[in-house]
Amino acid sequence: MAVETESPPRRRRVSPWVFLLALMAGGGWYAWRQGWLPFLPQPQPAASTTPPAGFGPSGGPRGRIAIPVSAAEALVADVPIVLDALGTVQAFNTITVVPQVTGRITEIAFTEGQEVRAGDVLVRLDPRAFQATLDQAIATKAQREAQLANARLDLQRYQQLMRISGTSQQTLDTQRAAVAQLEAQVQFDQATIDNAQVQLDYTVIRSPIDGRVGLRQVDNGNLVQSSSSGIVTITQIRPISVTFTLPQQALPQVMQAIAAGAVPVEARLPDPAIPRPEGTPAPANPVGTLVTVDNQVDAATGTIRLKATFPNEDQRLWPGAFVNIRLQVAMLRDVTAIPLVAVQRGPDGAYAFVVTAENTVEQRPVTVGIISGAQAVVQRGLRPGERVVTSGALRLTPGAVVQVAEPVRPPTGATQQRRRQAPQGGPPQGAPPGPPR
Repeated sequence: MAVETESPPRRRRVSPWVFLLALMAGGGWYAWRQGWLPFLPQPQPAASTTPPAGFGPSGGPRGRIAIPVSAAEALVADVPIVLDALGTVQAFNTITVVPQVTGRITEIAFTEGQEVRAGDVLVRLDPRAFQATLDQAIATKAQREAQLANARLDLQRYQQLMRISGTSQQTLDTQRAAVAQLEAQVQFDQATIDNAQVQLDYTVIRSPIDGRVGLRQVDNGNLVQSSSSGIVTITQIRPISVTFTLPQQALPQVMQAIAAGAVPVEARLPDPAIPRPEGTPAPANPVGTLVTVDNQVDAATGTIRLKATFPNEDQRLWPGAFVNIRLQVAMLRDVTAIPLVAVQRGPDGAYAFVVTAENTVEQRPVTVGIISGAQAVVQRGLRPGERVVTSGALRLTPGAVVQVAEPVRPPTGATQQRRRQAPQGGPPQGAPPGPPR
């Protein structure tokens, strides 16, 4: 007789959606307990805590969790009106040194990258052929001057003979014409000498400006001529120019600023990659002056070009580089200003969260005027001294409890120096020794 064996019961498989729903429910409960869901009723504090009367354990009103934020005061300050643009650095003057006569280079008297002054010798060419031409012209003039002297003596004799009717008038006139002809030839010879002297001077090539020598294009011993591409390029970088463009809508502001006086222009340079020694302040950005505005607007782009000049004594601006330009066109005096990050945008316009004396926030509409860099000028809606939320505003609702964080202060330079030197010389003085290795 066969005995029936009872098969074990099959286990039920739990669906992964059950775990997902349980995880979401647990996360929502934790967020509600932490007060991260301000649109839901907040949890009541435990009965065992004994907070001050009217306040919960977090420092806010009873039953509400304080939201950490940072805040800044609305200050009365002078706010500059600036325009930002992208500019290109250009040399104040650029000279390509090209020989004016044909000759072979006998000396290169400069070093690539050298600073030269106007009049410094750069290149010398072989002067022998030009010196011979000059000597020939001088000799020709001397010959003509001797002939002229003899012709003048003959003219004096003919004039004396003419008084006693010893010669004819025609002979006297012919001698006068010969003297005039020789005088003209002497003048021509002098011009020939001057031209030969100029050609000889061209064999010594000098720098026409103060500037920096670039990379030379030819070497010593090469034959050069006036049709060549050039020997070297000299750029004047002290002072230096920067050209940039602005929208045509900014033209009235720029023209008013020019009419009021000198317009400062700041070239904003990135921080150098090489770290500075401890305690060394960062160098200030180069500041120049607006020189001129172009005489027409570019119809294709709707922009206008401007040019500024910088002293560039430290040579931080280099020809061909791109720089960010900040042009100050006006200054607003004694206005109420707040950080731009404190201004929020809503369906009804701009507003800001104002921190009250009870550590709650009030959503207040504001009228924003000029925005200059990281500052915004408030025309209406705020009083000087009121604090506005600068970070953490996304979690706030009107009346929410906040906890204003203290601003972060960087450590002093001496502390940073000790921290950097600690790995080299062991633990700092007074610190417990580390575990044995």
